[in-house]
Amino acid sequence: MPELAAHVRDVPINQIREITEAAWRTPGAVVLSIGEPGFPLPRHVLDAGIACLDRDETNYTPNAGIPALREAFAARFREEQGVDVGAERVYVVSGAQQGLHFAMSLLLSPGDEVLIPNPGYPTFAMTGRLLNAVPVGYPLHPDHGFQPRVADVEALITSRTRVLVLNSPSNPLGAVLSEDLVRELVELARRHDIWVISDECYEAFTYDVPHVSPARFDGGTAEDARVFTSLTLSKTYGLTGLRIGALICPPGLGQKMDNVMESIVSCVASAPQYAALAALTGPQEYVRHAHRHYRENRDAASAVLAAKGIRYLPAQGAFYLWADMSHVTGGDVRSWVRRFLADSGVALAPGTAFGSIGEGWVRIALCGRKQDLLEGLSRLPGAGGR
Repeated sequence: MPELAAHVRDVPINQIREITEAAWRTPGAVVLSIGEPGFPLPRHVLDAGIACLDRDETNYTPNAGIPALREAFAARFREEQGVDVGAERVYVVSGAQQGLHFAMSLLLSPGDEVLIPNPGYPTFAMTGRLLNAVPVGYPLHPDHGFQPRVADVEALITSRTRVLVLNSPSNPLGAVLSEDLVRELVELARRHDIWVISDECYEAFTYDVPHVSPARFDGGTAEDARVFTSLTLSKTYGLTGLRIGALICPPGLGQKMDNVMESIVSCVASAPQYAALAALTGPQEYVRHAHRHYRENRDAASAVLAAKGIRYLPAQGAFYLWADMSHVTGGDVRSWVRRFLADSGVALAPGTAFGSIGEGWVRIALCGRKQDLLEGLSRLPGAGGR
């Protein structure tokens, strides 16, 4: 067969999927490697999707999504972040990953550089490479609480840099960027005239600190605006399989975004859009319940790690714990998590799935049942006197 394109051959494997799919093939495995909310969906959300199918509303929708859903996303963003966003800037997408792909498709030409967090979510690099761009990791170091330092980011900017990717609350770290740091990073992007893509998948889940969107500090005019905001309902409402989210674009890009939507997906399926509308505008008890559950699981898991002497990053957001297992990984955490699954029946995401600085660390998902979480963590080898 003919050879695949070089940029496709260079896309790295997603190590999260690698270990998780191995766990799904392992009878009785405790799967702590993937962020999959475990609650039943609210009945009114399911009913809205079913009603759409029952009335046979299965034709194309507008490229950007049904108007009521675009306005619901905009209204939520205005309420939560105090940013004056109109529905015309909201594009309904098949999950945050598609929104990320759309944004990068608009902004990156072959050979352009995109600055991504290291450690950071693996598809930041995967999507960049798929578009013939060059991902450049900016360091998030343990001795700085895995927070970006503006000077470190600025030192990596070259004439080829086009995009800065921010992610708060962070997957995999659970770290949350402060208001001052978010402002400084947006100002950095403005000084160097580069775009910002803000991944805010976990915006609903912060603990004792606020979520601050970079859009708060975006330019007041179309000429100065530079922030794309990627949102999803996968985590907030557990709609992972419905693949529904939104990309909030700077003003003035409507026709260009329509063209990108048409060339990649045309439009998102209608039933998930109506389910999403019901989720955003209906009762919010699911979100409140999920927030309580994730916080309780975070606290319980943190206590287990502390008792075992395992260093971890206290999570301020999302639903993960980032734990240092370097005392047993031997410098190859990817191999160690596979051995640990085989020996102990527990799946953890290896830190190297998220970048080179993740060597020796693992990501622990907190979103499942507490008893499964605690059982899995009980099998971790302790760090002794550390």
